Amino acid sequence: MEITKQTLIGDILDKYPETAELFFEIGMHCLGCPHSRGESIEEACYVHGTDADELVSKINAKIA
Repeated sequence: MEITKQTLIGDILDKYPETAELFFEIGMHCLGCPHSRGESIEEACYVHGTDADELVSKINAKIA
């Protein structure tokens, strides 16, 4: 599974639960709520004021 800015957070966590720590690092602590699981990485990063490209890179490095 290739992770992009448009990938839904819930899809990532279902397949790669070990990536949760990367979302916690950007201040996203509500990973269990339905809204956050339906957000794309890009949407979540916008809300949390962080760089989506950087998070995508970290996620892809972690799952490689």
